[in-house]
Amino acid sequence: MVWDMKEMQEAIEAFVQYLQYERGFSENTWVSYQMDLEEVRNYLQGDEKRPVYVNEIQPDDIMDFMLLRLDLGVQRTTLARELSSLKSFFKFLLLEGWVLDNPTANLETPKVRRKLPSVLTVEEINLLLSCPDIGKPLGIRDRAMLEMMYGSGLRVSELLALHVRDFNPREQFLLCMGKGEKERIVPVSHLAVTWTQRYLKEARRELLKGKRSEYLFLNTRGGPMTRQGFYKIIKGYARQANLQVTMSPHTLRHSLATHLLENGADLRAVQEILGHADISTTQIYTHLNNAHLREVYHKCHPRG
Repeated sequence: MVWDMKEMQEAIEAFVQYLQYERGFSENTWVSYQMDLEEVRNYLQGDEKRPVYVNEIQPDDIMDFMLLRLDLGVQRTTLARELSSLKSFFKFLLLEGWVLDNPTANLETPKVRRKLPSVLTVEEINLLLSCPDIGKPLGIRDRAMLEMMYGSGLRVSELLALHVRDFNPREQFLLCMGKGEKERIVPVSHLAVTWTQRYLKEARRELLKGKRSEYLFLNTRGGPMTRQGFYKIIKGYARQANLQVTMSPHTLRHSLATHLLENGADLRAVQEILGHADISTTQIYTHLNNAHLREVYHKCHPRG
């Protein structure tokens, strides 16, 4: 095998196409990879803008880049992401035969303290869910959306992308399109089904105002709800409920995962429900669960 004298920009473009068409990554994801890699390419080119060949990049080149970024005050979370992008990039180059060695193989990701997500107690969940005015169509819609978020653990993007045909009330599940265009079946709580059926029966037609839409949850103009719109709704109800946490739509997803584990759910089952490709992503909730166990221990143990 001989090394392919591939310029880095050409290799980046090939890698991005691989992420798009073979891995099915979303635009936000592959654009993030591209920006990270172009940052490294710009550093290696220097002021002279000399060509950079991927088979000539050495571990020291990457370490120098990382150290410079640290000196410039770049956060460790950003450095960890950039190194992760480089590692994925060179794995691709090895597979394609463009390099013989991976200069990132022995480089360690900067240690980052993972920020645990905000989680509501069951009592706080109940308080939040009771806030919408269910005497009005918008209140019924909002109650259905909140129940669905907590009752299914969907990502907010997944919730807002749901079509009416994706909802199966009789079997109590949703057909959901997740990250990487991966389809999965998600079980839904009885209350989420009940409120979504009520929304379909009593509120959705009024929101449509004579229009037609395949989306399940609609805004006041009869179009699909946006992330920004739902974020404002949930923040408003959090203020109304006087919840003392940093609130976002994902707080309900985090809360469901934690409550499932606290009540004995299997980690693999929670992984499937949340649609995590890697169980290590799901394991963050075991930290939250352990914190709960420590709290119970210290509160209840005679010598706690």
